[in-house]
Amino acid sequence: MQGEQAPDKERIRSAEVIASLCLATDLGMGFPFEHGLQATLTTMRLCDVLGVDSTTASRTYYAALLMHVGCTTDAEIGVRIFHGSMTNSGVHRMYGSPIEAAAGALGALPDPHARWPLRAYQVTVGLPKAAQIRKPHFIAICEVAEMLAEQMGLPASIHGLFPYLTERWDGWSNLRRAKEEDIPLPIRIAQIGRDAAYQRLIGDDHHVVETIRSRAGHAFDPTIAKAFVENASDIFGDDAADSVWEAVLATEPEPWLTLQAAAIDRALAAMGAFSDLASPYLSGHAYGVGELAAQAGTLLGLSRSEVNAMRRAGYLHDLGRTAVHPRVWEKPGPLTADEWEQVRLHPYHTERVLFRSPFLVPLANIACAHHERVDGSGYHRGVGAPSLSPACRLLAAADAFRAKTEPRAYREAFSPADAAEITVERAKEGKLDPEMASAVLEAAGEKAPPRERPAGLTEREVEVVALLARGLQTKQVARALGIATKTADRHVQNAYRKMGVSSRAAATLFAAEHGLLPWGEFPIHKP
Repeated sequence: MQGEQAPDKERIRSAEVIASLCLATDLGMGFPFEHGLQATLTTMRLCDVLGVDSTTASRTYYAALLMHVGCTTDAEIGVRIFHGSMTNSGVHRMYGSPIEAAAGALGALPDPHARWPLRAYQVTVGLPKAAQIRKPHFIAICEVAEMLAEQMGLPASIHGLFPYLTERWDGWSNLRRAKEEDIPLPIRIAQIGRDAAYQRLIGDDHHVVETIRSRAGHAFDPTIAKAFVENASDIFGDDAADSVWEAVLATEPEPWLTLQAAAIDRALAAMGAFSDLASPYLSGHAYGVGELAAQAGTLLGLSRSEVNAMRRAGYLHDLGRTAVHPRVWEKPGPLTADEWEQVRLHPYHTERVLFRSPFLVPLANIACAHHERVDGSGYHRGVGAPSLSPACRLLAAADAFRAKTEPRAYREAFSPADAAEITVERAKEGKLDPEMASAVLEAAGEKAPPRERPAGLTEREVEVVALLARGLQTKQVARALGIATKTADRHVQNAYRKMGVSSRAAATLFAAEHGLLPWGEFPIHKP
């Protein structure tokens, strides 16, 4: 493609990718969308008040963005113990006294809508289980955050902060790894900025100030807490900013960290791994879909950049899963109407996360269509073939096949051969694009059926129709395909007869409806 940037020359700001992961974390935690970004702004204003150096400010910036990225870990264990919401019950108490923090966990054990005998039973049964998993859970939170930060391309000076995420100034933490000034300064700052932002969701500015004041010398560094209290009005800032996203990117201390070439792919794969943490049944799904889609794209003759786009869209396609309650992914039986609606909307949430980043928008257009079907029976938009690019259809086929080879709470995994048979059947039913399904099966090492073209068109006739749809005249079609003009004209007439059309415009509509228009490098007629 003309003007295309070579993949090995690509460069993107790390903040742009990590801020997108922060948005996905908001969905997974049940926070208001952009809460993590707003908390990062609060944290950076606190850095300004403290007058920290640029290195400390940079480390604090990324620590704030990724503060909760490990908190969705072990979700499948949590839903079997906690029947309420740890976010609603525990987050605002997290930095309170140890007794207050324990009360937050206790409050999340019963179902808030259940009758009191059942609530009492849920607390009695759940309390010892919660105590048993407490320390392993906090270890996992720190480990996952550190690993994701490293995979996102952050240096050791930053990802090495995350083992101290849950430490307290007074030393009364669950892991007891450090206290007072042994806790890295960026963590001590980010803890206060994050807590202040969340307290502001549930109370007025006075409530926030008094909460931070009460925690000084306990959970929080008293010097930093004092600075916050004395400068709270400046730190709160203006919540009415036109774009929190732009404000957060503008706040990143220079020199900006960047990702290039393979580091971009590794970061996007890490985002996919984050989305798969929604359930053990999903482990490896995003990476597997991305690789399968890329291999199929190679078989279809896509360019290097197009194959990269397929791989990356596959990595990112399920970020919206984090918005669905983990209990839904763990349910062994039929879903309720509300649960099914949550599932149907997860591609929409993928779109919400990815559409803030200019770099990720082209990938979002592919990724969020992975459950659409060429006959219009998919979700979340329910659009049909004319609205789905070949890339969207290829990713949908890759996702459909890969998902069948993986276990789910309601079924065992299908063998690759059985999954291939189901994929072929879906293509025959008009749900999956037959050409894309065949390429996916071939890439997966499964027997692919002969490609059946609509209306009995031959492969050469499909090529001719695709070129006509791009505005080429018969002579230009002949030149592009290296055939005689009479031969090209015969193909045109045969194709028109089979499609039941008599004009190029009608042939174009037929081709769009049936997925006959390729993408990539092909001639376009310019009058």
